[in-house]
Amino acid sequence: MKLRRASTLAAFCAATALTLASCAENTESGGAPTPSPGAATFSLDQVQKDDALAKQVDTKIASDSKLVVGTDPTYEPNEFKQGGKIVGFDVDLGGAIGKKLGLTTEFQESKFEAILPALGTRYEIGMSSFTDNPEREKVVDFVTYFNAGTQWASKDASFDPDNACGKKVSVQTGTVQDTEDLPARQKKCAGNQIQIQRYDDQSEATNAVVLGKADAVLADSPVMAGAVKKVGGDLKLVGEIYDAAPYGIAIPKNAGTSKDAILGAVKALVADGTYKKILDKWGVSAGAITDPVINGAKG
Repeated sequence: MKLRRASTLAAFCAATALTLASCAENTESGGAPTPSPGAATFSLDQVQKDDALAKQVDTKIASDSKLVVGTDPTYEPNEFKQGGKIVGFDVDLGGAIGKKLGLTTEFQESKFEAILPALGTRYEIGMSSFTDNPEREKVVDFVTYFNAGTQWASKDASFDPDNACGKKVSVQTGTVQDTEDLPARQKKCAGNQIQIQRYDDQSEATNAVVLGKADAVLADSPVMAGAVKKVGGDLKLVGEIYDAAPYGIAIPKNAGTSKDAILGAVKALVADGTYKKILDKWGVSAGAITDPVINGAKG
């Protein structure tokens, strides 16, 4: 998973069959694509400010009425670029959280590994498919908002992830699937090794399967669900989701009661149905949670 990745991911700026991303400069949130037919519609205009929650936002954040968010927009549908704008599930949710707190949300592009160290200086919060884990909780606080696991996809509906030995498998470099999952599977393959294809960008890894260069791809469950929704019959989810863990909004330890304000905002969006509309729009409702918490790491 990108949310648990352990190394640098290079920026990907070439168009592929699976991405509309471009190499534009950092942008403010907005410009999300039209929801697919039948999906619940979402608009920030539907979100109302909660004065009580807004008062809990630390003055260092609220002073300019803006919530600056660090993100790495290379992970469709969570955060990616479309028409020069940063869009995605995290972007819509971040915008709704900001609106609930009376703030304008501005997403700024960053390399993934640079976001957490810059919290409290360059960025006020981080939303980039971070897993809330014990190690990260030592340096930042998290508000959980989604549950993601690992999911495989293939053009062959009968592909079995537990019998991947000898198969060509694509993966995004530095993700937990690359550094932990596939190496563990590889050890069980004896002389018939998995032929691992590593790509700097998830869309490249997914596209390898669509183009027939690889037999299967694995990534975070919402990423695979979004890819299948976008590609259609050329890609199918195979196997079950496993190793599920919560995504968390990263907040500096010195942000006072801001974490309580953000937790309250997420809870309010869950309660009033806005959260569900956002998930439905991006086809990731399988990861919905009902009880967001502060620092909900597993393990």
